[in-house]
Amino acid sequence: MLPLISDDLLVKDLLSNNTFITAFTYATGTNPQSVAVVDVNNDSKPDIVAANYGTNNVSVLLNDGTGTFSAQTTYATGTNPQSVAVVDVNNDSKPDIVTANNGANTASVLFNRGNGTFSGQTTYATGSGPYSVVVVDVNNDNKPDIVTANNAANAVSVLLNICNGTFSAQTTYATDTNPQSVAVVDVNNDNKPDIVTANNGANNVSVLFNRGNGTFAAQTTYATGTFPQTVVVADVNNDNKPDIVTANNGGNNVSVLLNAGDGTFSAQTTYATGTNPQSVAVVDVNNDNKPDIVTANNAANNVSVLLNRGNGTFSAQTAYTTGTNPQSVAVADVNNDNKPDIVTANSGANNVSVLFNRGDGTFSAQTTYASGTNPVSVAVVDVNNDNKPDIVTSNVGANTVSVLLNTGNGTFSGQTTYATGSYPFSVAVVDVNNDNNPDIITANYGENTVSVLLNIGNGTFSAQTTYTTGSNPYSVVVVDVNSDNKSDIVTSNFGANSVGITLHC
Repeated sequence: MLPLISDDLLVKDLLSNNTFITAFTYATGTNPQSVAVVDVNNDSKPDIVAANYGTNNVSVLLNDGTGTFSAQTTYATGTNPQSVAVVDVNNDSKPDIVTANNGANTASVLFNRGNGTFSGQTTYATGSGPYSVVVVDVNNDNKPDIVTANNAANAVSVLLNICNGTFSAQTTYATDTNPQSVAVVDVNNDNKPDIVTANNGANNVSVLFNRGNGTFAAQTTYATGTFPQTVVVADVNNDNKPDIVTANNGGNNVSVLLNAGDGTFSAQTTYATGTNPQSVAVVDVNNDNKPDIVTANNAANNVSVLLNRGNGTFSAQTAYTTGTNPQSVAVADVNNDNKPDIVTANSGANNVSVLFNRGDGTFSAQTTYASGTNPVSVAVVDVNNDNKPDIVTSNVGANTVSVLLNTGNGTFSGQTTYATGSYPFSVAVVDVNNDNNPDIITANYGENTVSVLLNIGNGTFSAQTTYTTGSNPYSVVVVDVNSDNKSDIVTSNFGANSVGITLHC
């Protein structure tokens, strides 16, 4: 690294005879090592971006139109950013920031939000000692790629910009302690899906508002019962405002937090369930147009059904027996009678239970089907396009998913299994590649990844592709968070106290 004299930028005006008038200096972070001058806020005035080697950040100084600049705004990068480039890398006509981080052996990408502010960094590994960075399309696919010169490795790194139905690296946002479950729903009526997490270690939920381009504001928290395990966001009092419902494993109850209308929430009201409710679903089970609550009670080996009284309050529970240690519950019509049925993943019995709805919100005795070892999450979705919802479980004891096809009357075939990453604690079944065939996505707690298994088209699935997440992803949701009509992946990262966004390129 070359020594620098000051932690300032020097700007001089050029006169018509190629001489300069008085210099102006502007504060930056420590040891600014590289500078770019580009209009970052679309006002036709070039702004300044500096890479600050000593403070591990970049400074952005906006041009006020007279050739003077605002005080810096800083954004974190990797360790010792040595070089900076400012180029639109995601084809939204907004120049983004890319740094070569000499001390971290990474490149950082900070996406432009559209007003000259930038998202948190996404990092990509480079060779050792990246000293300079250039962003240019090297493979003629009209997508700018990243090239770094790696001083300590005597090499260059080329990072190709991939946007062919794969996913970007994950961007994370802080939550409270041990986020166990995540939901992504527009809670403040701005047509942008927001993030809600159930924080098992903090006895609360976090709400993170979507800023409009797939980046999210800092969390706001609301108290729940003890050890909230699962969160669902649904309108329970018919006011067209989605409310929050959590299953509180340590409190043997559910919490209901009503939406005030602007994305803020009332204090919780709690309702008793069976012992150790592990999962919750909110669905109208008795055909009165009021969403009811169903919980899977792990230590009671049953499900609780709490009928909605009509104003967002709920009746006392009715319990129905399941297999041993029901870990997850889904509610869907599996036998085509227009009545939603209950399906549970029973971790202690290595099976799933199906309880048919009798039509009045009461349920028949269970029928069970074998799954993989220790199923902990269940989804009920038609995966083979025959208009019959099928069952998919993630099996933490086998590192697999099981697919049980619906034979047409609410009975199910024997399972077919597919390999996932280690400890798949959560499963989602959503079409991620826009071919009208729902794909399987798992959150792999044991290896800090998500697995994507593409549907081949007949309810069979390809081998997994994995993408890195934060530490110990526990729950996964697949939804378009940045309004580009592509399904993105959101995980709650239990070990990192964060949520992660993996954007679909």
